[in-house]
Amino acid sequence: MPVALTKKAIDLGIVTTNVEPMLKFYRDTLGFQYLREMKMPGGGLMHQLMCGDSMIKIVAAAKTPPKPAAGGIQGAQGYRYWTISVSNIPELLTACEAQGYKIAVKETELRPGVRIAIVEDPDGNWVEFLTVAG
Repeated sequence: MPVALTKKAIDLGIVTTNVEPMLKFYRDTLGFQYLREMKMPGGGLMHQLMCGDSMIKIVAAAKTPPKPAAGGIQGAQGYRYWTISVSNIPELLTACEAQGYKIAVKETELRPGVRIAIVEDPDGNWVEFLTVAG
């Protein structure tokens, strides 16, 4: 049976031990709308931000997780990057570079009319920006 969606977007949880730098990146540099902070069942704190219709959850767990999963696509198994469709890659890269964030993949054309760039957040997670012409 296929998934019976009730929302045309996904929510993404990012567990961190680096809350303030992560909020600075997602809220202040990328401009995600900050909704609220809430306590997590079992301890910890979640910060909810909106990226279009998708909720991005920056989570500070009550206990420090055993190890980070960073290093981009080749760095570890599991979810390694996520993609945001945008129309302003050059401006985003300029803003990210001005704040000292690492550009993992400079703006590049994958195929005619499709451009990407990838930036590392403060924890080393990859955020891909995608522009499709047309």
